[in-house]
Amino acid sequence: MDEANALFLANDKSPARKVGQIDNRGSHFYLALYWAQELAKQTKDAELAARFAPLAETLAANEAKINEELIAAQVGSLRTSADIISLMMNWLLKL
Repeated sequence: MDEANALFLANDKSPARKVGQIDNRGSHFYLALYWAQELAKQTKDAELAARFAPLAETLAANEAKINEELIAAQVGSLRTSADIISLMMNWLLKL
């Protein structure tokens, strides 16, 4: 998690204050992406790395689409926390 957090900070993925930029949802996506990538590339536990490699690859490959959907959610297409959780669960279920 330390390495993922360092990437998060280095890439300035903190929530922005303007509509159309990443918000808390986007920041959480990037933290999950960086954490999955770090777990996939660590060498202390091969089983853990193997388990997270597909997730890291899928999240990275779909970064633009996920961001697009999360930013679209800011303008009213999703209105509740339940809707946001549902969106993220749907992405995970597609993996």
